[in-house]
Amino acid sequence: MGAIAAMPGLGDIVQKAFYLGVGLASYASEKATGKLAELRSQAQKLADELVAKGEMTADEAKRYVDDLMRQAQQPPTEVDGSKASSEPRRIEILSDDEENPTTPTTQTAGDDNVDRLREQVQKLQDELRRLQRE
Repeated sequence: MGAIAAMPGLGDIVQKAFYLGVGLASYASEKATGKLAELRSQAQKLADELVAKGEMTADEAKRYVDDLMRQAQQPPTEVDGSKASSEPRRIEILSDDEENPTTPTTQTAGDDNVDRLREQVQKLQDELRRLQRE
């Protein structure tokens, strides 16, 4: 009975630890929600630009944004029985111009914007995955 009397603040410590955990979970949730909203905005801008260029229909753009958001909300999956790499998966995008290597290609300002938006979306996905692991 003397050991219990020596720890008068144990209940307070447990309560504070509980509140700290709830606070951290709430903070992480708010951050993830903000990142998801930012990701949706960036993905929608990219999709709108692709629709404007005629590279994607409006229905395809909607499905693209919905699929991207669904993937962003899923936890990282395991690949070949091991944890998924922290490095983002590389995706190769081929355009019709790249099929014929003798045709010189020029990058326009619009292409630069699309590439920049893709990078931003990828960074947001990586940040979201990192926040989900925490």
